[in-house]
Parts: sequence; structure tokens; C-alpha cells
Amino acid sequence: MSNLPPPPPPAELQSWPDREARLADRALALDELGRRLLGAGRLTLFLVWLVLLEFGWGLIGIGMSAFGGGGLADLPTLLVGLFCAIAGIGALVPAVWLTVRSVLRDRLVRERLVQWAVLDAEPAADARLRAPVLSACWLLLSFALCATGLWISFAVAAHTTRDTGGYPLVVYGMGAGLGLWITGLTGLAKAVAHYRLAIRLTGRPAARSASSGLPRPE
Repeated sequence: MSNLPPPPPPAELQSWPDREARLADRALALDELGRRLLGAGRLTLFLVWLVLLEFGWGLIGIGMSAFGGGGLADLPTLLVGLFCAIAGIGALVPAVWLTVRSVLRDRLVRERLVQWAVLDAEPAADARLRAPVLSACWLLLSFALCATGLWISFAVAAHTTRDTGGYPLVVYGMGAGLGLWITGLTGLAKAVAHYRLAIRLTGRPAARSASSGLPRPE
């Protein structure tokens, strides 16, 4: 968290020489905070953590298949299944932790973005804050993840029989779909929350100052 732009100083400690200097610092902070929320690097990490989560669950699925159909006599299969299950848990736990951590970090970034935005109003910086292209990318990608997750969950459950994989395949398929669905929901929530917050911030009167109260980030 320490590498985020610091919050603006309190009103009684603000010492910008003029409005242009304040606007310049505000623009820099808004650009950096917006990049931390919706930038290409943030989107890449979002997808990397999703891949890690699905990879971990896939290894767990191999373990479930081994224990579900290997039989006690097939010791090598059981050992491979146990190894895959342990490795899968080792990948799944960090992926879940990183996802939760990113949600908490996003909340802090939004709070800090509000603190800088209410200092003043400047059309160019405020237009960049809305980030319509990046917001649309997050929205469309997250929607696709949600739709794919739901389809996988229902399709696997509906078409799996004892002969085609049985209970382990159903558990794996529904778990993989649930991971996509939940990850997609977090992305949708991020895109919608940022758009609503940006509209509220950039649509306020230009004379509004930090002393008039902070819009609550969602």
C-alpha cells in the first residue's frame, strides 16, 4: 500500500503556490490512481490470478479423479492424484488470497482517488478519470467470465454421467465454473463502481472543495 500516491494534505497544511500547481499534482495523482485501478497492468494481474486459480483447481480435479476412480489397487494413480491435489492447493490458496487482497486494495485506491478528486475540478484530468475504454474492457471481459462460468457449471452437471466422469468431474466442472463466475463478478463490480464514482466526481460543481465532504466510494 505504501507505493500509492499519498493523500493530499489537510486544508490547513496545504501550501501549493497557486492553483496551477495544485491542479498539476491532482492530475498526476488521479492518473496514477486510475492506472492502479483499471490500467493494463492491473488487468493483466487480474487474469494471471484467474489462471492461477483455475490451474490450482484443475490439479485438485485430477486428484479427485484419481481417488474417485483409481481404486486402492492402483497405487501409482493414487500417488499421482495426491501429489496433484497438494500442488493444486498450493496454487489455489495464493490465488484466492491475492484476489481478496486486490479487492481490499481497490477500496483504498478509490478512497484516495476521491480525496484527490474533490480538491478541485479540471476538465482534462476529469475526462481521463472516467477511462471509458478501460472501463468497457473490464466490463466486457468480466461479463464474458461470468457467462462462461455459469455455462460450464450447468453444462458439466447436466451432461456428466457415471461413465463419462461421474461425481469427481461434476465437482471439478462446477468448481471451475464458480471460480470464473466469482472472478467475473469482482471485475464487474470494479468497472461499475469506478464508472459511478467517476460520474459523481466529474459531475459535481467546479467550485466544490474538499471541505464540502467526500463522496463515499462504493
